[in-house]
Amino acid sequence: MMALRDINVLELAGLAPAPFCGMILADFGAKVVRVDRPGASGYLSHLDRGKRSLALDLKRPRGAGTLRRLCARADVLLEPFRSGVMEKLQLGPDLLLQENPRLIYARLSGFGQSGSFSQVAGHDINYLALSGVLSQIGRSGENPHAPLNLLADFGGGGLMCALGILVALMERTRSGKGQVIDASMVEGTAYLSSFIWKTQKMGLWSEPRGQNLLDGGAPFYTTYRTADGEFMAVGAIEPQFYQVLIKGLGLKSDELPNQMSKVDWPEMKKKFADIFAKKTKAEWCQIFDGTDACVTPVLTLEEAAHQNHNRERGSFITDEEQCMSPRPAPLLLRTPAIPSTKRDPFIGEHTKEILKEFGFNQKEIDELHSEGVIQSANSKSHL
Repeated sequence: MMALRDINVLELAGLAPAPFCGMILADFGAKVVRVDRPGASGYLSHLDRGKRSLALDLKRPRGAGTLRRLCARADVLLEPFRSGVMEKLQLGPDLLLQENPRLIYARLSGFGQSGSFSQVAGHDINYLALSGVLSQIGRSGENPHAPLNLLADFGGGGLMCALGILVALMERTRSGKGQVIDASMVEGTAYLSSFIWKTQKMGLWSEPRGQNLLDGGAPFYTTYRTADGEFMAVGAIEPQFYQVLIKGLGLKSDELPNQMSKVDWPEMKKKFADIFAKKTKAEWCQIFDGTDACVTPVLTLEEAAHQNHNRERGSFITDEEQCMSPRPAPLLLRTPAIPSTKRDPFIGEHTKEILKEFGFNQKEIDELHSEGVIQSANSKSHL
């Protein structure tokens, strides 16, 4: 049995962050229904493992009424819209929680449900910028650089929202009451950066961007190009690990400046770079594998999936379409996630069966279908 069995989640279709949140819940056993817009040509989140699809037109009064009826039996509603959108559809939390006091109403947005930016469009890079975190990321002398869309969309957004949902579900076991979750990607990203805020006065971030201990400024915490154009990652912070690094590079510590002498870091980075450039990635792996030098190869996604340690732990899984993806984390030893290996659902593929499960009779389903409020589809129609 998985940890979230019997938890019913309605996920209103959106881009990356909310689908990731829903996938986390599905991976750990929740029954997640993706509520799609009828007539959509396709779904592009690629984060729909273990979900089913219900196509429902929420802009039609009867469509909104259908969702309200679904929410009366649901545990979680996950919505990814800007502030006020759900209220205009007569689907705001006040109404839905009145009808189902146990409902967890999770609102995942970029800027949150209040404040002067709450009605403004944005993407990961904008939320990252407003959180203060983007100012700290990038090479010395260069513009701030967003690390893909991982931090705000998935870390501060989807993952933080999933945490909020789990906390609310746990609290509900005591109070019997649901609640509203206001998950702002700006605030979630800022929360992820708590270490930076808490350690500013310690001098860890006292230098300009790209010149500090953990942002690429230190010669022992950065990446180096190898002879074959590949890269090695070095993270030898502690003195004992640094000594192993120095030995592996063929250097002598008594001939080098102090490890923490910042004025010598640029010169040391050049020295390390020259040495790393003389051997291939495979050769460096042979030198440092099994040591505490904290030196590892920079792997491509394909290499990561087949790397020995990751294979031994089963860290990546393959679905029925032979697509590889990361196994759900963390690993629960008694009630582990059992991710679905089936393909992602087509839009409206499970509309009728979901409505039946939520108490709709055949006549009601036929009426909704004839009025264009719902859409049903099957695999054959998409081949």
